[in-house]
Amino acid sequence: MTAAQDELRQAVRGFLAATSDSAAVRSLIDSDTGYDATAWHRMASELGLHGIAVPERFGGAGAGNAELAVVFEEMGAALLCAPFFATVALAIPAILGSADDDAIAEFVPPLADGSATATLVLNGRLGPWDESAIAVTARGDDRVGYTVYGDAPMVLDGHTADVVLVAADCEAGTSLFAVDGRAEGLFRRPLAGLDRTRRIGHLHFDGAPARPVGRPGAAGPGLALVADVATMLLAAEQLGGAARCLDTAVGYAKDRIQFGRPIGSFQAVKHRCADMLVLVEGARSAVAHAAALTDPDELAVAASVAKLTASETFTQVALDNMRVHGGLGFTWEHDAHLYVRRAKSSSLMFGDPDHHALRLGELVTTTPA
Repeated sequence: MTAAQDELRQAVRGFLAATSDSAAVRSLIDSDTGYDATAWHRMASELGLHGIAVPERFGGAGAGNAELAVVFEEMGAALLCAPFFATVALAIPAILGSADDDAIAEFVPPLADGSATATLVLNGRLGPWDESAIAVTARGDDRVGYTVYGDAPMVLDGHTADVVLVAADCEAGTSLFAVDGRAEGLFRRPLAGLDRTRRIGHLHFDGAPARPVGRPGAAGPGLALVADVATMLLAAEQLGGAARCLDTAVGYAKDRIQFGRPIGSFQAVKHRCADMLVLVEGARSAVAHAAALTDPDELAVAASVAKLTASETFTQVALDNMRVHGGLGFTWEHDAHLYVRRAKSSSLMFGDPDHHALRLGELVTTTPA
């Protein structure tokens, strides 16, 4: 890690310690929007996090995936409640990847400065990218305009996003469209999920007017790359959650006295914590490798490795953190269950470990040496 990345980490960690502590998270999971608008704007204005990987000419910092991974790791540790993943890991890369300068100039600056939020509908179910499983269709052409139709049952922050980007089938092929969140013909409602720190909405498109982003029919390769980047960033977020669970478990093992001595001195607890550390450091290596890559073919493999590793790590370490805390860890008042919920839900997003294991088998047999 470079000195600049470490400085970024400390800045994000300090900000989140002040704005996304346990009390804030618990307050936001019961709120209408699911996030603090003031903190959202401060993240953009004070730290520039929304536009960290946006080119400078569009109001960003011009950084890359390695810096984004640092940010998402810290956000995962804090269980940040905000539409940050939907906006920064999905929507902004999709717009930038379209190579549509007009669309970039229209949509990216408001997203980068925090004045708007966005999301991306890839297949409508938070599953892995599959161009043959696109759930939305588009009708029309450049002369008369486009409208979109279809259901997207599970969309990250879909019910609150100001801009909804939609991968849709049209006569030209796979295309990307932008739909105003308040457009007629767009119907949306929030859903109850296992992970209450991450909001999901059900979207129904019934003739909603849509603006093409990029050339119609040419969106497939760009969306595949967006899916791989988002998968890597989700793995970074999972790593952050697992690392926080490890730190919490070790801290409790040092402080909790039983039979006149810290429970961390007992072999069973000591070995469990050591196993947690091994898992976290393995996931850290996988995420760091994926975040450093720029070649799309290499990233596809590394993103699946990172997601598989981080999913299994976060789930195991979150459960072990709960177990180290004993009966206390299973109560609503303790935060351990919030991390277990996040770990379980994140493991399924963009493909579970079994999916990525199968995908790796396919990729390593088709990718040139």
